[in-house]
Amino acid sequence: MIMRIFQVVTHPGKEAEFAKFFHETAIPLMKRTEGIVSVLPGAPRPDSPREFSFVMVWKDLKTLKAFVGDDYQSPHIDPAEAELVESRTIKHYDLVET
Repeated sequence: MIMRIFQVVTHPGKEAEFAKFFHETAIPLMKRTEGIVSVLPGAPRPDSPREFSFVMVWKDLKTLKAFVGDDYQSPHIDPAEAELVESRTIKHYDLVET
């Protein structure tokens, strides 16, 4: 399994607008995406009010690529969020099961 950590920093003043997109569009989309085993959405904390994240566990690389394409190491964003986001990062790890 692959753990994918996606982090977003919003433009200043766009926190509420992005939060609406995050809760109403992004979280439901990811929860119903085939190939995802687990989705852990992270909302901002008071010390970093512009930072949002997703920790996703994907069944395998094949299902991840089916969703984002062959360039899975680039952070893909929905066109609806493009103007709200200042920066984004993506990291992948092999999940270590305990």
